[in-house]
Amino acid sequence: MKKQVLNIFTVVTLCIAVVGCKKAKEADTSEAEAAAVSESSMQKYNVKVSESVIAWKGFKPTGTHSGSINIDNGVFHMENGDLKSGTFLIDMNSIVCEDLNGEMKAKLEAHLKGSAEGEEGEFFNVAKFPTAAFEVTGTQPDKDGRVLLSGNLTLKDIKNNITFPAQITTEGDMVMIDSDAFTIDRTKWEINYGSKSVFDNLGDKFINDEIELKIAIKGRKN
Repeated sequence: MKKQVLNIFTVVTLCIAVVGCKKAKEADTSEAEAAAVSESSMQKYNVKVSESVIAWKGFKPTGTHSGSINIDNGVFHMENGDLKSGTFLIDMNSIVCEDLNGEMKAKLEAHLKGSAEGEEGEFFNVAKFPTAAFEVTGTQPDKDGRVLLSGNLTLKDIKNNITFPAQITTEGDMVMIDSDAFTIDRTKWEINYGSKSVFDNLGDKFINDEIELKIAIKGRKN
């Protein structure tokens, strides 16, 4: 009986571990599409940049790092509670790492912002590409009142269309757009540093191609 209880406990523990370690789903990625166009009947919202942020997480064999990136500015349009169009500019110079301190924090942030040109490629190279962008191309209803939000993500002047689940809620004259956590394959934007799918002989010093993102944008009715 004691052995049976222990076996059941082991199974339950393993199930909890699997759920806890479940990775975010990769966003559907395809070629860039035409941006959605606003019409005069739609209500305009200006992004409150102080209350909007993109959380990021990167992975490597020895662990993870996480942080945030600020929205520089943005505007979007709603109609009958539905998101119809929008463009959001992203300040790539605002990248911060939130799980390190001191010299290690500064070193990683400089690395992410720098070009790091060489045989291992480069990261975001913000001196050359200080701004990224996301422009809405469409939405589709999803389960539990969510939507599948599609838009062109531009990084390093490379534009791809991505689709991911999001929740859109309204409160007075405010609208909140909160995405589920999702991943993108950074090499599709030529962010190749430390990618074992691009470079050989990296051993265990590679960095995963997947970057996890979670977008939270708040807008006020104009």
